[in-house]
Amino acid sequence: MTDQTCPCRLMASEMLSLAACCGPHLDGAQKAPTAEAQMRARYSAYALGKLDYIRDTMAPETRKEFDRKSVARWSSQSEWLGLEVQAVEDGQPGDARGVVEFTAHFNADGKKQTHHERALFRFEPVEGAWVFVDALNRNKEPVVKGPQPGRNDPCPCGSGKKFKKCCGAAAA
Repeated sequence: MTDQTCPCRLMASEMLSLAACCGPHLDGAQKAPTAEAQMRARYSAYALGKLDYIRDTMAPETRKEFDRKSVARWSSQSEWLGLEVQAVEDGQPGDARGVVEFTAHFNADGKKQTHHERALFRFEPVEGAWVFVDALNRNKEPVVKGPQPGRNDPCPCGSGKKFKKCCGAAAA
């Protein structure tokens, strides 16, 4: 793990290794200290196919909606190109909530795509961890630019739900 570049590309100029960036969060050695760190680790989990991490870092009340098969297909069939964080509101140690606005870049079906989202995170004191709660921009313009996912594909917002039961439901 030490030589692999971290998929989140936190320090694009230095290209941090996975071990120096998201790796300790993904392998359970450390909890992500901020909402942004959790967002970066979740992106890296998608890129590396770490499905348990994605599910385990969802808010407990949303975990039942996690569609492992669809997320696994999306994770493995995409080429993950990097993550850009545009803004962070709160989400620091001691905060109860945080919002991370980001753009994820990936190739799917041979086409470059982007996923833009404002993700709401909550700190769970019992678990001592940040969890993904919801996408705040779900009912606005589509967050994926390029071909829309199929009805049974995982929703690109990262909720773990099928597209038809998440952002696709708003378009119907």
